Amino acid sequence: MKPNVQRELIPRDDALRLIAEFDDMKAKLLDAAEQWQLLDCTGHVPAAPPYAELIQHAADAQSLAHDVVQLTADFAQTAHSTNRDGSGVLARLSTASTMACFAAPYFAETAETALSLRRSSRPADRQQLEHSMVIDHATGRAYLRRTSESLRDAAKELGNHLDIHRFFPTATQREIPAPSLPKPSARHR
Repeated sequence: MKPNVQRELIPRDDALRLIAEFDDMKAKLLDAAEQWQLLDCTGHVPAAPPYAELIQHAADAQSLAHDVVQLTADFAQTAHSTNRDGSGVLARLSTASTMACFAAPYFAETAETALSLRRSSRPADRQQLEHSMVIDHATGRAYLRRTSESLRDAAKELGNHLDIHRFFPTATQREIPAPSLPKPSARHR
């Protein structure tokens, strides 16, 4: 039995709303990845990295991850998530959730290392800790960017799905009866 393609369509309004939500979340993630900096203006780790700011990066990354996971959970609970196009969107959202959840621990590790850096007295230890901080912070930012890319891809999947809508009449077009042809009048005979 052939699947009814029209029945599998995600309603246009739902798709547009989801695309807007994905785009909004994507922008928040990219903004965080751009704004959260570890290095000073000279490109070096500050002598006393601000622990409070770095741990806030971890807290904010955790909050962003929560929002991405919630978007994914909400979509997974819809009937759309089980059809062909919806399962593609769900796969992209699942990847976004995973990437988002990976980011926060790297920011937390950066903050923890900042505390260790303050107690470090040997230059070799300090250099190793700074290197570790740079890698961890950059990795956390990279996970935020990858999360935004997955959300972008989910929005693209929905955008492609919207293209299919143009091949099917909308419900309102099907429900409005076609105007009847006028009956010939007696004058024209």
